[in-house]
Amino acid sequence: MTTRAEPAAEEPDPSVKSAGYRLVALDWMRGIVMLLMAIDHSSGEFNAGRLVTDSTFLYKPGTFLAPAQFFTRFITHLCAPTFVFLAGVSLAFSLARRVERGERPLSIDRYLLVRGLIIVTAELVPSYFWMPKGHYLLQVLYAIGSAYLFMIPLRRLPVPVAVGLAIGVVLGAEALIGAAGWGPREKTPWLASLLVSGGPRGWLFVAYPTLPWLAIMLLGWGFGHALRARPSARQLRPLELLLAGAGALAVFGAVRSVNAYGNLGLLREDGSLVQWLHVSKYPPSVSYVALELGLMLLVLAALSRRARVDGPSPSRGSDPLVVFGQTPMFFYLLHIPLLALGAHVLGVEHQLGLGATYGFAALAALLLFPACTWYRRYRAAHPTSFTRYL
Repeated sequence: MTTRAEPAAEEPDPSVKSAGYRLVALDWMRGIVMLLMAIDHSSGEFNAGRLVTDSTFLYKPGTFLAPAQFFTRFITHLCAPTFVFLAGVSLAFSLARRVERGERPLSIDRYLLVRGLIIVTAELVPSYFWMPKGHYLLQVLYAIGSAYLFMIPLRRLPVPVAVGLAIGVVLGAEALIGAAGWGPREKTPWLASLLVSGGPRGWLFVAYPTLPWLAIMLLGWGFGHALRARPSARQLRPLELLLAGAGALAVFGAVRSVNAYGNLGLLREDGSLVQWLHVSKYPPSVSYVALELGLMLLVLAALSRRARVDGPSPSRGSDPLVVFGQTPMFFYLLHIPLLALGAHVLGVEHQLGLGATYGFAALAALLLFPACTWYRRYRAAHPTSFTRYL
């Protein structure tokens, strides 16, 4: 059984709007990681040499990590943290708009409850195509959907308290797992697997336990509220993003250099670049979170600078990154069967190499672009339809 990088569910209005402008850099960011995600899932279907060694229970010390295969996997690690973080950003804006419209707190809670349950239920799609019959996989859709349920009470906390709680979870999860002796299936309660440690549980594989990913969503929630406090939606400031990204990467460097706590047991075996970057995603370690959020912030800094040069646009209807970035859930639920059935029909499941991996990912994006363009227009024309929950 292998795990894959996924998208987060988008808000009905996935990018921040103010004074008629979108923060197009956020759309571009989502679009980029959608394409990276397609590469990882294409690798899962076609690539005979695919590496998935992102946890102590997936990696045997001393295993050779072929650089081309490793970096093909590594670039996709950006996907889940970015989508979860940006889901928190979008949630901060969308819930604020609901409050400003005078929507009752109970109605907002009901929206979060229904949306969270629907997103968790959507995990049946990847489970059907990626798991043996009768087995189920809880990945990023489970993490996001269950995090939405936690946001029902957490949204009432002062934002600094929520962000502090998130940092505490990121820093303390490893200590909790170690102190409780969790990890081996026979020693880990079901609730602990679902919420903190993850791992295989017979017919269920918990790849994305709720609390570590909820923490990343809360960091995005705090970032979104910081943006809301600014006078214009054109306030993604490249220098601030650059400095924040550099700070996160400094944390990564320090944790990885000490090579002890903060790596969830997936320690650096030598000084090679591959070993420095070989961090634990399942569950996410401090080094993983700092590395991926740091890289995300650096990319956002570059994209926000480009947006300032080009000028923001409320449409950009033909920009593939914007289209994919505004329809990630739709793309996700279509591209999985497209790649899985394609590999099966062609009779080349797990038999090809990296050329096929990248080629079929590009083909999937090309084939789904018209469908995503249509869906984007449909959602805009029917804002109260069922699609608001996806």
